[in-house]
Parts: sequence; C-alpha cells; structure tokens
Amino acid sequence: MTDRIACRLAALNLHPIKSCAAVPVDEALLIETGLQLDRAWMVVDAKGVMLTQRAWPRMALVQVRLRDDDMVLRAPGMLALHVSLDAVEEATSARVWRDEVKAYDMGDLAAQWFSDFLGTPARLVRFDPGQQRLADRAWTGALAAEVAFADGFPLLVASTASLAELNRRLVAGGQAAIGPERFRANLWLEGLQAHDEDRIDEITIETEGGPVRIRLVKPCVRCVIPNVDPGSAEVGKEPWQTLSTYRADARVQGGITFAMNGVILEGVDRVLRCGQQASATRAA
Repeated sequence: MTDRIACRLAALNLHPIKSCAAVPVDEALLIETGLQLDRAWMVVDAKGVMLTQRAWPRMALVQVRLRDDDMVLRAPGMLALHVSLDAVEEATSARVWRDEVKAYDMGDLAAQWFSDFLGTPARLVRFDPGQQRLADRAWTGALAAEVAFADGFPLLVASTASLAELNRRLVAGGQAAIGPERFRANLWLEGLQAHDEDRIDEITIETEGGPVRIRLVKPCVRCVIPNVDPGSAEVGKEPWQTLSTYRADARVQGGITFAMNGVILEGVDRVLRCGQQASATRAA
C-alpha cells in the first residue's frame, strides 16, 4: 500500500557558486545535474581544492545576481565583479571532497576578487559539463545520477513545515527563528507535515512539459554551515544545537539531518516553477 500526499512547489533556489549566497528564482530549468546553473561554479584554493563556508564563513556574504549574459557578484568592501555565463578561460581541474573533476578557470580578475575578499589565495572555476560526476551509487542504486559541484546529489529537497517546526523549537528555547536560506535547499515543498520528506520515496511535480519525478534517496547530514548567519557571516551554535535534540537519523549513523537529497527519475529539460502542484508517495 502506498500513501499519496498532495503538495506544491513553494520555492526554488539556485546556488550558482558553491557556498556563496542563494538566488531565489520563480522558475528553473531542470538539467541532468539538477537545476541549471546550480553549483556550476566553485571557489578553490591554490591547489584546486574547494573552499566552503565550513572554513570560510565570509563566503555567505557573496551575493549573486543572475542576468541574461552574466552574473554580478557583490560583497562588503568590494567592487562588483561581472562573470560571464558563456565564457571560460583555460582548462584545469578541481577537487570536491574526494572527487577530482575537470573544470575551467574563470580568469585572474575573478581570482583576485575572491583572494582579496577571503584573504587567502583563491580562484573561481566552472564545472566542465563534458564529464560525468556521479552521485554515490550506494544510495542511488542502478541509477547513474549526475551532479556538478554540489556535495553529492543533484537536488536538495525540504518542506516548509520542517522549517516551521524547527523555528517553533528555536523560539520556545529563547532563540531567534531562522530563514530557509540557511539550509541551501533547491526545492521547498508546501503541504507536507514536518519532516514528511524523511519518509517520502518519490515526488512528482506537474509541469507544462510533463511530469518531473524526483526520488529522495539520502538524508542530508548537516555540518556547521546552517550555523552561519547569512547576513553577517557570524558562526553561532544554532540551529545545529536544537536540531541535535531531535534529528539524529540511524540511516546515516546517527547524523543530525535536515532535508533530503534527491535524484532525477524523469523530467530533464522541463521547467520547474513556484506554485506547481505536486504529489509525494511513501511506503505505508
């Protein structure tokens, strides 16, 4: 027996540069690696290893504005940086966790901008779409799910009810409520109960071009990034401290989780829009 839950796509978020600020959008094209332009760029050190908010919380202050031909980056104390959406410079490589992947360097101007802002040698690189970086088959099974510079999976899915429940607990404990941007999810679903996504097998979103089907495969274990205040880059103890009181998940060796990693079953080249109707299934 299978339960089917009606829901809707409440919000969409892109993160064009890994670990920099999110870009809320009304619509996004679904491609093989997730939402188009999501985690397509990454900041790396002098050896090509990824830099993230885990060690460089100031990355949260890098705001991204997408335009037709470029993206405009702004950060405190910095002049705006324009980065082309269609041009790259020399071929290079970059490391995401244990994966060494092909990439393209975005040039010396972008490198100097990030180096100056972070106070450490850094370069901006773009994922080479000519390769396949695959999500962990231990979780995707027979499905070869492609991913760009995201940590491990094409999509991250959360429910608005889960955030509301966390905020209820935070406020009850004398803490301030937090916004959804802390969790860096791509899709936010409305109409589920708190943490229903933990128990969902598949989500179907109705688009004009046909259905988009997403399988939720792995709970997202949270690191310190949700503790970074996106407005100040200050690192606190919340929400991780509150999450740790009720969100340990045995499927990931007791890791503290929020949201679910998803893979694409159907719907590449279809457009997701906020407000689209969806349904979720879970095994009874």
